[in-house]
Amino acid sequence: MAEKAWKNEESENEKQNSISVVGMQFAYEGQSPLFYGFNLNTLPGSRYLLVGANGSGKTTLLRILAGKHMVGGRDVVQVLNRSAFHDTQLVCSGELAYLGGSWSKTVGSAGEIPLQGDFSAEQMIFGVEGIDPARREKLIDLLDIDLQWRMHKVSDGQRRRVQICMGLLVPFKVLLLDEVTVDLDVVARIDLLEFFKQECEQRGATIVYATHIFDGLETWATHLAYIQDGELRRAKKLTEVSELRSSANLLSVVESWLRSETKSEKEKPTNPPPEKQKTSPFGASPFMSSRHMAYYR
Repeated sequence: MAEKAWKNEESENEKQNSISVVGMQFAYEGQSPLFYGFNLNTLPGSRYLLVGANGSGKTTLLRILAGKHMVGGRDVVQVLNRSAFHDTQLVCSGELAYLGGSWSKTVGSAGEIPLQGDFSAEQMIFGVEGIDPARREKLIDLLDIDLQWRMHKVSDGQRRRVQICMGLLVPFKVLLLDEVTVDLDVVARIDLLEFFKQECEQRGATIVYATHIFDGLETWATHLAYIQDGELRRAKKLTEVSELRSSANLLSVVESWLRSETKSEKEKPTNPPPEKQKTSPFGASPFMSSRHMAYYR
């Protein structure tokens, strides 16, 4: 019934996106623009697979969506119809969740909590207040966590399980994942992906998942977004990716894109004519985003 309810709600307002990025511009200080005129929209219930080469902008995009960088005005990057950067309640309430590569997790306003000290997994997980006990037990079982683990003694994979568990304790509406399954074994990864799928199908949650591990994702993802040098080259339903009609292997399809990308880079002139060099549009903009301007969390 819950799944049917959110789907009915979505059908009544199909234009309401869970994530809306319109004309986004972003550059780090002293560097060429990474994003310029970037657009992306996602609907509730979708599972977006974010692909691209190293340095293409995947992690930066996820951090922008998580409100860790400021870009433009309040309407440029919207998550659940609110500014990802300005509305800190999005993160504090757990509606917007971000799990990245660092061994820390921001819980509410408590700041960065390390995951490598001499304390137990139980202290970490049960230290988060106001959690549904049934959801907590489900995640502990799903991730096969031993509550007696000492965080400074466990393996990277075990520590990652605790990090993921803590990040998922509060039911999210939008979840941003940056290579979080890289340290997990096959069974843990498959079980976690199935949990994510249920969260989307039963509660209408949205997930954007950046990864280089594609095993089993052909039937998991609903959409695919391909980024090349900060530009969104493709953003469509997985069933509409023409290359997958002749090859059911997502890995080989993405590999072909990245190899074509590498070949194009090698064929570029070493010193392009001045008129063809990419110039920065940020010089006259009051919204140049940079670490120097303290618009960085």
